[in-house]
Amino acid sequence: MADLKVNIGALSLKNPVMTASGTFGYGEEFADFIDLSRLGGVIVKGTTLHHREGNPYPRMAETPAGMLNAVGLQNKGVDYFIEHIYPRIKDIDTHFLVNVSGASVEDYVATAEKIAALNRIPAIELNISCPNVKEGGMAFGTSCKSAAAVVRAVREAYPKTLIVKLSPNVTDITEIARAVEAEGADAVSLINTLLGMAIDAQRRRPVLSTVTGGLSGACVKPIALRMVWQTYHAVKIPIVGLGGIMNATDAIEFLLAGASAIEVGTANFIDPQISEKIVSGIDEYLDKNHISSVKELIGGLII
Repeated sequence: MADLKVNIGALSLKNPVMTASGTFGYGEEFADFIDLSRLGGVIVKGTTLHHREGNPYPRMAETPAGMLNAVGLQNKGVDYFIEHIYPRIKDIDTHFLVNVSGASVEDYVATAEKIAALNRIPAIELNISCPNVKEGGMAFGTSCKSAAAVVRAVREAYPKTLIVKLSPNVTDITEIARAVEAEGADAVSLINTLLGMAIDAQRRRPVLSTVTGGLSGACVKPIALRMVWQTYHAVKIPIVGLGGIMNATDAIEFLLAGASAIEVGTANFIDPQISEKIVSGIDEYLDKNHISSVKELIGGLII
């Protein structure tokens, strides 16, 4: 059996497979389907400083080889997570990471500070694809200046592993990656969803209440792979790759492109056991190819 351990900054994972925020609840919802302790980590749903109702329905739509979502970060707030969710998940034998979202720099900082006090949460994933209400709704992650500002502020307040989740809805994702690296990010995760839309031709109306939403699933994988590969050659910090990973082969491709770990997202809705199957599939691939450690795959693309 090969060595599956990988590192994301100071965070050591038993294997490179994590679940993507917003697709796996708080992890406990999947406990009847898989052994959560077999995963490298679980990234819980987006958590904000205050309770959020999310967007009006309809807010999800199936697309060819993917799905659109405009849920709008529905959650009960960080205090609810601390009081009600954390006590139930803290003793499960895997790493739980919190995806932190916000509408202002102050929101991000306050939420990160609260999460930092939880002993069994070793890292956060900072979602900078959120709209900055103080800047007219432009997402933090779409400009180097705003991305750097929020990461700088959170880095000063948060002492543990800081992973920054990048938006693909930019001209050059490597510029954003370098900007957050310079402000102290320990790693970056990419990609978040691509902006898309669906139209009901019979009704002549948008399918989603918000008109546009985030596209995920197998259809985004080629774009995600390209962005991971580009970013791997642009920064020195580790990369967590995601976007259209549906099986172990997809995960291995992301590792070869430069990811140190991966996240499984939309595939969880199709097969609730897929993340555990991907762990087994990576292990089988390594054994079949006589590779002693999964770390040998990272950035191993031959050109």
